[in-house]
Amino acid sequence: MPLHPARLRERGFNQSQLLAQRLATALGLPLDRHAVRRIKDTPPQASLPWDERRRSIRGAFAVADGLAGRHVALVDDVMTTGASLDELARSLLAAGAVRVDCWVAARALRD
Repeated sequence: MPLHPARLRERGFNQSQLLAQRLATALGLPLDRHAVRRIKDTPPQASLPWDERRRSIRGAFAVADGLAGRHVALVDDVMTTGASLDELARSLLAAGAVRVDCWVAARALRD
């Protein structure tokens, strides 16, 4: 799950990318850190009410060429509503990916 450049500078690391690197190495899979990027600087999804998250994240991602016909696995640290993963998966499918799987380390539940 890509972070917007401003958020990456603020945080100093991308926890999802660190997970993806470990998984790719362990499973012998390629990792393309440049295939997708976050182009919309949205507020952290955790700070938004559940019903606003989908609207906030709409149009937040850009997908590089070269994913047509590919099977893509997205890696995220925590999935709450799934709005970010859903939006990125939609962007990848629109760019020609034939399958998108979402791998998450943790699933937050709604109170």
